[in-house]
Amino acid sequence: MPHAQFPSTMTLGQKTIRRIADTLEARWATPAYAGWALGAFSICFFGAATNTMSGWLYVISGVGFALLGMAAVLPARSLKSLKVRRLPIEPVSAGDQLTIRLEIENPTDRPKTLLQIWDILPLRLGTREEAAIEEIPPRGLHRFTYYRIAEERGAYRWHEVQLRTGTPLGLFWCRRSRSSSAKAIVYPQVLPLNACPLIDRIGQEDSVLLESNRRSQIATSGVTRNLRPYRHGDPMRLIHWRTSARYGEFRVRELEISTAGQEIIIALDSSGKWNRDDFEQAVIAAASLYFYASRSELHPKLWTAATELVYGDRVVLEVLAATRPREDSSSKGLPLLPLIWLTQNPVSLNDLPPGSRWLLWPPLETQKEKTLPSRQCLGLEVQRDKSLQLQLQSHLT
Repeated sequence: MPHAQFPSTMTLGQKTIRRIADTLEARWATPAYAGWALGAFSICFFGAATNTMSGWLYVISGVGFALLGMAAVLPARSLKSLKVRRLPIEPVSAGDQLTIRLEIENPTDRPKTLLQIWDILPLRLGTREEAAIEEIPPRGLHRFTYYRIAEERGAYRWHEVQLRTGTPLGLFWCRRSRSSSAKAIVYPQVLPLNACPLIDRIGQEDSVLLESNRRSQIATSGVTRNLRPYRHGDPMRLIHWRTSARYGEFRVRELEISTAGQEIIIALDSSGKWNRDDFEQAVIAAASLYFYASRSELHPKLWTAATELVYGDRVVLEVLAATRPREDSSSKGLPLLPLIWLTQNPVSLNDLPPGSRWLLWPPLETQKEKTLPSRQCLGLEVQRDKSLQLQLQSHLT
């Protein structure tokens, strides 16, 4: 049972009383206001009967105590047979709504009335979700659906649903817990990129680019892989003029040499030390780069310290949803292939494989460029006051 949350204005004595009442309600039953009142009246009548030896006072006090005994036992029996099932939760992206659905089944031949259901949520999803159920018919099923905005990416898990009732007399409250495991995956946001030099030019050294341009001048149908719309920065010699005239806009040739024999690896420095906001931006950037490369049919892979290389849209999104800074490394190090390195550690830029690219979130304490080490590969230093989407589409430095 989760610990009760108490208002900060409550005194220590009030918190203690509330905690005792909460424990009693979860394990046995706790009196409602009407139960306390009836108990006080019954004690008063019993005291008066003892002093006056009046039989009718004994009868009244006895009836009161009998009602209290019944009211303390019946709510627990009412909840005992109920079953709770949770339906699978569909993954969503950060900022979208989670749809959470529960089914409460009454397998008995008697209706169950006046119930409350509490779904005990993780703190990052807010407080518990409560709902009242007027009646569940015999052999019937009640479906309970609610929605929560998932502000942050992550893998959310919780395991408990609580049923509460005071039926039939309303003199005692009884609450019982049901195990109902839930897993909600909130994917990071994916930015729509129209161009991305980090992906488009990875693994190409200057000599390769010159050779590619030279071949493009004498290109044949076997060299051209595809035609695509012109992007800012594309060489003019790659424009296919005949197709451009037909479509009324520039069309550029994509050459086999640009991507043949290469793997696109997006590597997130998840074992390093990060500023929290910067790490969230790095996760968004990794997801955006992966799906841009996937749309370009480059068959990308994702590398993190905890998972090594993974691929597949759903798998990559789940890894990025669950990753955290300073993860324990289960790998032997970075792959010895050109990659895109997302980090907040400037020193690591000097150890990248040839042809790699990098995205650097400079440490907050680093104010001057001259304090950073030399860099052997092209990349992009992210500026926190500018749009990440625009920066991912800008030229490398």
